[in-house]
Amino acid sequence: MQPEGIQETVRRTKAVVFDLFHTLTAIESSWGQGLPFTYEMLGVDRDAWDKQLNRYSRARLAGEEQDSTRIVGRMAREINPDITDDTIQSAVTNRIKRFEAALLDIPIETRAVLKTLKSQKKKLGLISNADTMEVAAWGRSPIAGIFDVEIFSCHVGAVKPEKEIYELCLSRLGVSSDEAIFVGDGGSSELQGARAVGLTTVMITGVIKELWPERIEERKTDADFVIEQLTELVADEDD
Repeated sequence: MQPEGIQETVRRTKAVVFDLFHTLTAIESSWGQGLPFTYEMLGVDRDAWDKQLNRYSRARLAGEEQDSTRIVGRMAREINPDITDDTIQSAVTNRIKRFEAALLDIPIETRAVLKTLKSQKKKLGLISNADTMEVAAWGRSPIAGIFDVEIFSCHVGAVKPEKEIYELCLSRLGVSSDEAIFVGDGGSSELQGARAVGLTTVMITGVIKELWPERIEERKTDADFVIEQLTELVADEDD
């Protein structure tokens, strides 16, 4: 579908559920504020580090391990067993700071849309795939607390696109899937998972257009609506 019908869909829905990273946050290049990447802190090859992140993705995101030092240490030492404890701890601290920047740097437009939806008596949900480091600073985010339900995968033992994480959010919101919509950039097959449980799906392309424009077409196949900016969800004041 096209964005023309999205505002009417939002008007008649009871709840709007959002993804976090690349949906509500600013462009990724601004996250680290000059801080190095984790693989640089560890002194390992980027491709090797990315393979470890993918290999342990579910275990990390589902919170099977909650200790940040153990999470990074396990992955790092599979690449280089000689990496020191001090290097690992420095990498952990740096990684937390990088994601802290993402959680604090929330665009003004994003905040305005969330406040508008709240003023329209919409229930707001948040579902994020994240490990403990990635959301360590969530409590200081300018949008923390605005949601009626906040679900982070590392706290509930389920990850998108698994149906359990969507169903948990809907249950806590007190709505059925046909009374809610899900808004996300489509990473982790989240739109596919949301659609599978009966949610209307909205893909937002603004951030990934800057990062991975080649991924948009494939992800769009699981979207009922496609928008570029969150402001397209709500009507102008004069409408």
